[in-house]
Amino acid sequence: MGTTDSTATGNRSTGRTAAGRDRDDEGRARNARPRDGLGRPLPYGEEGVPRQPEGVVRRPEESVAEAQRLLDEGKPFHAHEVFEDAWKSGPAEERELWRGLAQMAVGLTHAARGNVTGGARLLRRGAVAVEEWAAGGELRAHGIDVPSVIAWARELAAEVERGEGVAVDAGARAPRLRGAA
Repeated sequence: MGTTDSTATGNRSTGRTAAGRDRDDEGRARNARPRDGLGRPLPYGEEGVPRQPEGVVRRPEESVAEAQRLLDEGKPFHAHEVFEDAWKSGPAEERELWRGLAQMAVGLTHAARGNVTGGARLLRRGAVAVEEWAAGGELRAHGIDVPSVIAWARELAAEVERGEGVAVDAGARAPRLRGAA
């Protein structure tokens, strides 16, 4: 098999498989399948949306701006990748904030896919993580309106459960990280 290049991530997949899995040049598992805007795998050869590069170190304000852009575009799965990078690269005292925001983004992803249980559970888990982090007195870290984001996650979790499996519009239901526009 030839080499495929995922220019959106900079990861190269050799196309070699071990037990049916794509591998990068270093032998690590890397799924080379294209993805849709909600992160679902598409068949090989179909056109997907560009993936977020992994391991990008951004300033916190850049992470918030990039995640908000992706959320507004209805791409919460991709926004979660931005939050995850901030979680992994940021200072230890902020990790719970970024982890909670990543969980909320994944919760929105599941809700947009019509997964009631997963969506509500992750939205609430993220709200708890951010709330516990904010108990230290931070209510507006990096411009994030923390109380509003927590309230958004809890309200959406309840709405998802009332919707009986109806997928939400991820872009329309995206949180305003910095408060009302």
